[in-house]
Amino acid sequence: MGGPEIDRLVGLLAKLPGLGPRSARRAALKLLQQPDTRMLPLAQALVEAAKAVKHCHICGNLDAQDPCTICADPNRDRSLICVVEGVGDLWAIERAGAHRGLYHVLGGVLSPLGGIGPEDLNLGPLLTRLADGTVTEVILALGATVDGAATVHWLSERLAGAGVAVSRVAHGVPMGGALEVLDDGTLSTALRARRPA
Repeated sequence: MGGPEIDRLVGLLAKLPGLGPRSARRAALKLLQQPDTRMLPLAQALVEAAKAVKHCHICGNLDAQDPCTICADPNRDRSLICVVEGVGDLWAIERAGAHRGLYHVLGGVLSPLGGIGPEDLNLGPLLTRLADGTVTEVILALGATVDGAATVHWLSERLAGAGVAVSRVAHGVPMGGALEVLDDGTLSTALRARRPA
C-alpha cells in the first residue's frame, strides 16, 4: 500500500470495534490527507487520554479524576446503584439521562464458554458499598442475553441478604418497533413484563 508506517496505522485502526480492514484503510487515508488538522490532534488527544484517564476506585467508571465525576457529584441519588456490565453501558444510560443514582461496573457477565466465572467479576466493591446501609435499591441493567440473564439470577441470589431491593431493567418492545419484526425472545419477554396501560 504505502510502506510499513501506513500498514501499521491501518492494522491498529482495524483492531477498533466497528472497523474492519476496509474501514480502517478509509480512516487512515482521511487522517493522512490532513495530518495537521486531523492526525496530529488525534494523536495528542490519545496520548493525553492514555496518561489522564483511569478507573474510578468506587464504581469502575473511566474518568480523568478518581473518584469519577458521577461518584463525586453530591446531587446524585446515593440510595440507588445501577449495576452494568461495562463502562460503555454506563455511558449509554448517562447519555439517555435515565438514571440519577450511582453505578457499579461489573467488568463482564458470567460466561462459562468464555471462561468468566464469579471470581472474575468486580463484585467485592459492590458488596462493600452496600454494607453501610445508604443504598436501598440495586438496579441490574445487564443485557438480555443468556449470559446476562444468568448473571442477573446469580447477582439476585448474592444480594438477597444485603438488605436492599433488587430490580432489573425491563426488556421488550423498543420504541418505534413493529411487533412483526421482533424476535421470539423479545416478544415473549415483552408480554411477560407487561404492566397496566
